[in-house]
Order: sequence, then C-alpha cells, then structure tokens
Amino acid sequence: MVDGSPAVRGSRVALPYAAPLPRIGQQYGGSDRDEKYEVVIVGAGPAGYILNILLARHGLSDQSLLCIDLKPTRVMCGQADGLQPRTLEVLKTMGLADPILQDGCYLWEMMIWKPSKDGTIERFSIIDNKIHPARYQRAITISQGIIEQIFDDDLAHHSERGVQRNSRLVNVSLDEDGDPDFPVVATVETDGVPRTVRTKFLVGTDGAHSTVRKCSRIQLNGESIDDFWGVIDFVADTDFPDIRRFGRVHSRKGTIMVIPREQTVDGDYLTRLYVQMPPQEELKDGSLRSEGKGTEPRRSRKSQITLEKIFQQVSEIFEPYYIRPKAGVDINWWTVYQIGQRIAERFAIKDSRGLGRVILAGDSCHTHSPKAGQGMNISMMDAHNLSWKLAYTINGLHPDVDDPGALLKSYEVERYSVAQQLIDFDKKYSTGFSKRTTGEENEVQAALKQNLEVYEQSISFASGCGIEYPETSLIDRTFPDGYQNPICGTDYFHGILRPGRRLLNVTVRRFADGFHRDIHDDLVSNGRFRILCMTSTDLLDPKGTSARVLLSISTLLPLFPPSLIEVVVIYPRLPRELDWNCLPKELKQMAEMRIHSGYEVEDAYKIYGVNPDDGVLAVIRPDGCVGVISRLDDIPRLEAYFEKCMKKPGKAPTLPNHN
Repeated sequence: MVDGSPAVRGSRVALPYAAPLPRIGQQYGGSDRDEKYEVVIVGAGPAGYILNILLARHGLSDQSLLCIDLKPTRVMCGQADGLQPRTLEVLKTMGLADPILQDGCYLWEMMIWKPSKDGTIERFSIIDNKIHPARYQRAITISQGIIEQIFDDDLAHHSERGVQRNSRLVNVSLDEDGDPDFPVVATVETDGVPRTVRTKFLVGTDGAHSTVRKCSRIQLNGESIDDFWGVIDFVADTDFPDIRRFGRVHSRKGTIMVIPREQTVDGDYLTRLYVQMPPQEELKDGSLRSEGKGTEPRRSRKSQITLEKIFQQVSEIFEPYYIRPKAGVDINWWTVYQIGQRIAERFAIKDSRGLGRVILAGDSCHTHSPKAGQGMNISMMDAHNLSWKLAYTINGLHPDVDDPGALLKSYEVERYSVAQQLIDFDKKYSTGFSKRTTGEENEVQAALKQNLEVYEQSISFASGCGIEYPETSLIDRTFPDGYQNPICGTDYFHGILRPGRRLLNVTVRRFADGFHRDIHDDLVSNGRFRILCMTSTDLLDPKGTSARVLLSISTLLPLFPPSLIEVVVIYPRLPRELDWNCLPKELKQMAEMRIHSGYEVEDAYKIYGVNPDDGVLAVIRPDGCVGVISRLDDIPRLEAYFEKCMKKPGKAPTLPNHN
C-alpha cells in the first residue's frame, strides 16, 4: 500500500471540482520584466470571489491571475444576506453550498401584516415560501461575511496569494500598440505604492461605484426616486409574534420588511429590518416640509437619517408591539439607501478585433434596491456565466469562427438580458412595496392582493430558476424545416427541456451501485460540457437506435479537446433487467458512474418532456444551461453545436502541469 502525501490526497478529493481545463498552446508562466497577467479581477465581493475561484480551478495560476480589492479584509458584517434557490444549486455544483445549507436561516413561510381599524397593525396572511421546481426549495439568509469566508477558504486551495488587499485601481485603459497580447493597462496602488500592470483581460466586479466602469466611461442608465430606507441587523427583543418569519409589515406609518437571519456564536438570532423612512419632516411650527421636491440635496437628506430615527420609525410601524435591540448586544450593522434602478449601457470595452478586454460583472453593471434579494445572486451568476467563456478564450479553446470574441459576446447578450429583467422586476416589486397606504380597508386589501400577485408572478425570476437566455450561437432553439421537436410540453419552469434554461434537477438511481443521486451532481462546475443522452426503450437491442447513438458519441468525443465533453446517460423502464453485458463497452469507458435509471426514483422522462419510446439528446453547457436539443439519432446536430462552442484542434491539446 502506498500512502500519498496529504496534499496529493486532498487534490484527489477536490478533483471533480478543480480539474484544470486543457490548453492549446503554451501555458503562461508570467513575465520576468513587467507585471503581466492573463486576467486581472478588480473587486473581491461575491462575484469577484466566484470568478477568481473558477478561473483558478480551470488552471490559471497566480502568475496568470490577479484579484485585487480596496478593503483590508473581507466583509465582516452587513451587506447582502440572501441566497436564492438557483444560486444554492450552482454553489452545490462548486462544492461550496454545504456549510451555507447547514448554518443558514431557511425562509420557510412568508407573513404579511396590514393596517388595522384601530390604527395599529394586524396579520393579513401567512403563506408557504416554497419554490417547487428546484433542488433547494427555500431561500436562505446568511451573512455575506460568512459566505466570503467560505469562498476565501476554498480559494486558498488554488492560490497561494489569494486576494491582494489594500489595492486600489487608479486607472485602466487600452493600449494595443504597446503590447497587442496584453493590451489592458491598469494603474494599481497597493498600500499606497503605485505600479503599472498589463493584462489580457480585466474584469470589474467592484460594485455600484465601480472604478472600472468610470475609467471605461460606461454610463449607467436609469433613475432613483426620493424614497429612503434604513437597514439594520440586530438581535431583537420583541413581542411581535412573526419576527422569525420572512415578510412585510404595512402600516399607516410606512412599511418594514422582516428578514430572519442566522444564529450568532452567542446563541442569539439576528434579524434584518428594511425600514421605510417618513417622506416628510415636521418643522418646529408643526407644518410639514416635503422631502420629495428637491428642497435639500439627496445626500444631505440621507445623512440626516440616524440609527435613532430608524428605530423610532420601527417602533411606530410595529405598534402595538414593542421591538428594541437586546440589552447588552451591539447593533451588528446599519445603513441607509435610496431606491434606484440602473443598468450599464454596455458590459465590455472591446479591442480593434471586437474582443471584449475590459468586462463588467455584478453591481458594476446593474444596480437596484436590495429588498428582493437579487443583487448578490445575480452578481454571482454573472461570474458563473463569464468564467468558463473567459477560460476557454484564454486557453485557446474558443471555436474556430471569424469572430474571436464570440464566447465573450454571448456573456454580454445573455447577462444583459437578465439585468434588464432584473431592473423591470425591481421597479414593479419596489413600487408595490413602497406604496404608502391611507389605511382605508378597500385600498389596503387591493394593494396587498396586487403585491401578492406580483410576488407569485415574479417567483420564477426571483428564485433564479426560471431565467431564460435569448437565442445566441450558444443557445440554439431553432429546428430545420420539417424537423420534429423531440420535446413535448411547454411548462419549462417545471422542467420541460428548453435551450436557454437551466436543467432542472431530478433524482435518479445510479446503475453502477444503486445510489439515489441528484442529476446536478453530474454537472460539476469544472468548465465541461455534458451530453445528456436519454435513451429510448430499445437500449437492450444491440442494433437499436440507442446502442448506435452511444457508439456514435464515443467517436464524437475525440474530435474535440480531451476531457472537455462528458456524457451522462439516463434510461427509461426497459422490457427486461439491465446489466453491463447489454451495453456497449464504450459506454462504461465514457460514463461508468454517470448512467442512471430515470424512472425508479423520479420520472425524469415525464419531467423533461421526453417520450421514452423516442429518447432525446441535449447538450448542457458548463453553467448548467441547456444549449441545444436534438433527436436521439441526430449526432450531426450536436457536432455542429460543439463547433460553435469550442475548437476542433488539429492535435490534442495538453493538460496543464501544476506539479
């Protein structure tokens, strides 16, 4: 028996998440003369961390990848706190979800309170807060600081340097004449010492006040309204009965959103309140001065909102109940924000060849109100979408097409579409949420009913599970004339296969050992494409369509870079028992531990809209999104799709050596 070193054993355990991508061409080892990188990430919030982790896992070393952040440490308290079901699914495919699932606060129910006839408040309803078509069916709240700690711990496995902190971006520009291979020039100050850095790509994940965006002269389009909200994280002492339920309290004085949070190390439970501040200020003579008519600058009005005024408003809204900070426990965090929705006019600055060199992601390119729990989620999904496309471009895996920036352009098209949906959703949600009531019963009932309808209609987007990308070269929903769509049904939110949407998780029974497994566990975020082969009922016939297709897939894979395409097989109920002797030997070599029964646990064929007598082929992109669907026997359609996604090399590319 040979006992490997702890480092080797650890790397083997992490292999499914961290296997580097193949690379066509020489591995970049840094520059002896100038400070040059292949990617520089500006900003180490959740989006920056996700991008940093994934690029490092895909094979970019510290010599190739630099992430800088202005802050001296990670976030310790406050900021974002909500993770939606789709975000949890993605974090699970990265191996990062388990501590969040263990320690986070699940939002089981949603409560709504309304003004009562006596001028105080009364409960209107309590409803289940379950998102049905998702692996994780509840949103979770947990401190951004805890999330960043989890990310930072994981990054340490792949990067000795980690995030370079106390580092400020001063300026960024394009200089193709100076060095066409490293055309982005950045001036960076670390601990007050300036230096010049060149890079192939620079990604701005530096938040709503992005220096990258400002230096690139990219405008934010949108508007703000004169509606100010206080936010406080604290341990509450209260007799309000629903303080541990997510929801909102509407009163004649204003509105509060209640967000139950995780348990602290002292055993207490945090609560976050979003508090609508009064629109008017009472003058000494008893008259009222409106703050919504520009009588004072917005910044000045914001600065006048103190922690004491926020708690005064909290007390008035919660009447007749009392609520105050627990004695002897400090306020965890508080801030004031103004409602606004803005989106960048573009997400990238391109070079002379049309290749995006300076790229925006997260809050640097879209801002909105925080109450819908979208900012951190959308930002991390931006990074998840961008990471593999950027890695393919750097590693020479991008397709042989006339446009070298095709993959990166798809990032902008797809995520701009989501950002615009986010802005539209947030306007509708915030408007209904912020609408003040006179307390009249008919008005209150109508407003609450409308708010519930908006919430229910928007849940597919808000959860992240119903997002659909527009058609691009990487999202192919078009069939040739006369081509019969192999998918039946249109209920895409509940799982019917559709290019542009994420593959819904189903539980299957693994053939090799009988393990009941989530199909998402075969979609690890390691930059690989997957062919999902849902065989037909003729699988046991060695001359049938299913057997021929599996053999054809085995001849398709060598046409593309090694390890870049994996195969997942699901089979329906068959006329007799399945054993290895019934299957092509090539299948065991391709996918021994990714062959599953699609009927013994859940009916995958019914959920995905597939006729078991016909079967189907689908390509799942590295970000878990369905890229294309074809008939079971149409391998050429898959090959044509892959040619738009990755290079067909003349010779096999080399895997990076990190020894």
